[in-house]
Amino acid sequence: MKFEHFALNVPDARAHARWYVQHLGFSVARSRPDAPFTHFLADASGRVIVELYSNPKATIPDYAAQHPLVFHFAVVSRDARADAARLQQAGATLFLEEPQPDGSMLIMMRDPWNVALQLCQRTNPMP
Repeated sequence: MKFEHFALNVPDARAHARWYVQHLGFSVARSRPDAPFTHFLADASGRVIVELYSNPKATIPDYAAQHPLVFHFAVVSRDARADAARLQQAGATLFLEEPQPDGSMLIMMRDPWNVALQLCQRTNPMP
């Protein structure tokens, strides 16, 4: 088996998807213009897909109340501090900047809908 996608129920899937496309460089692999406004977003590699939807059949988690270690998006950044500053200008908030002993930089943020987003600038990148 191989990984296909993971999914999140969010308050405004259309706006959330637009933000990830505009500010993280994701692309829309598939979308649905009617409720629940499902958007499948691909990262720059096309290898990882996230599905965002706004479906009243299930509770939308209180992302702001969850510690980022419960769930977070983790994306590769070449310059985590610069990307964090840029994303803050776009409505994200800083949660924690965490330099690592090996020289890597991990910055935990929240997107404008309070979903945790981690910027990973690693000394030894993941494969």
